[in-house]
Amino acid sequence: MALLERVSTLLRANLNDLIEKAEDPERLLKQLVLDMENQLMQVKTQVAIAIADQHLLERKRSEHEQEVAEWKRKAELAVAKGHDDLARGALERSLSVERLAKGFAQQAEDQKLEADTLRQTLRKLDQKLNETRAQCEILMAEHRRTKIVGRATQARQTVGVTQDAALGRMKSRVRQHAAENAAAGEILAPETLEDKFQSLEEHEQVELMLGEIKARTALPVPGRE
Repeated sequence: MALLERVSTLLRANLNDLIEKAEDPERLLKQLVLDMENQLMQVKTQVAIAIADQHLLERKRSEHEQEVAEWKRKAELAVAKGHDDLARGALERSLSVERLAKGFAQQAEDQKLEADTLRQTLRKLDQKLNETRAQCEILMAEHRRTKIVGRATQARQTVGVTQDAALGRMKSRVRQHAAENAAAGEILAPETLEDKFQSLEEHEQVELMLGEIKARTALPVPGRE
């Protein structure tokens, strides 16, 4: 009965509920299949034992029924020979053996019912095991795919952040180089016509200012008083 209760528990198992509650669904599914395989082997063993016991009980019943028939034959022989006492003893013996034969017949019938129940349980468990294996393969594939997709998503997010940072640094460097190039271009650019006139005007202005300073601070000409 304990075996049948364990089998019944496995047959009623809801994979989705078990997976939702499990920390490691893939490990749980593998363990569930292993448990069902072990239970299946035990049920097969019990079925074989039950069938063997049934055959043994049926053989005992048949043997006792044959013995009953033999004692009745002896009783008839004793009556035919005029030995009523022997006939009575043979009939009493036939009744005793007949009771044993009926007992073995009842046990054989009960054993047959038990064997049939175990056979049905074995078929159900075997079917459930095949279904569970297929479902486990599907669920484990989904679980692995979910983990792979999660890792890929995380990788894309990480790459995206890294890429954005790299692009930001690249843009900053490009702008800095552009500014440096512009400054260098301004320094190294050839002098334009406007620049030349502006330089000439500034030179003339400097000369005028210098003349004014000399006029204000003019020293006496040597030889004059």
